[in-house]
Amino acid sequence: MKSGHFVLGLLAIGGVVSSAPASAQFYFQNPVITGEPVIGNEPGIAIPLPGASPAELRAGLGWSLRAALNLAALQCQFEPTLLTVPNYNAVLLNHSAELKASFDTLGKYFARTAKTRAAGQGALDRFGTRVYSSFSVVAAQFDFCLTASEIGYEALIAKRGEFSTLSMNRMRQMRNALVPRGEQRFPGRVSVQIDVPMPRFDPGCWDRRNRYNFQRCGVVY
Repeated sequence: MKSGHFVLGLLAIGGVVSSAPASAQFYFQNPVITGEPVIGNEPGIAIPLPGASPAELRAGLGWSLRAALNLAALQCQFEPTLLTVPNYNAVLLNHSAELKASFDTLGKYFARTAKTRAAGQGALDRFGTRVYSSFSVVAAQFDFCLTASEIGYEALIAKRGEFSTLSMNRMRQMRNALVPRGEQRFPGRVSVQIDVPMPRFDPGCWDRRNRYNFQRCGVVY
């Protein structure tokens, strides 16, 4: 029985470890991206929610982090070791109740601040579009994917009911990852000079069969 319990323990540990993202190395030295906790009304952190309560701001942050991890699952598949897809799917399952509560809270906010029910629904739809657009990234894709992978794993292992707290602690870091930083070990671009021997391309150096005439034009070094 003890050996059986030991094997099951190893399998359980293996299941957790397999969900941890590998240390993908896009650079010789990855940039260190950090950020202080937020409450949701700081400039440039989340889509503004004028007059929102602390609970509504918290819901906005949670829904924004979900959107960021969703985009990472779509945009970072070029590096499977980041595990952005399986971890995002697991986050949706593990935190489904809290995410639904956040969405419902946002729905009530827009219903409260809009003149009509239809206007509130339209405002909620535009909010969702703006959230996704705010995480669109090209120049900083590597930095964004590395950060999203790290935060996605933290979200995966976070206790149920703590996803919004995680978003408050990590949203500034996620926003900072949208700023291109690139290689930290060597400033500027890393280049290696390679000399490739090339023959002469004068017409007189080639015969009718496109064979190079070494006797006429010399050896290629």
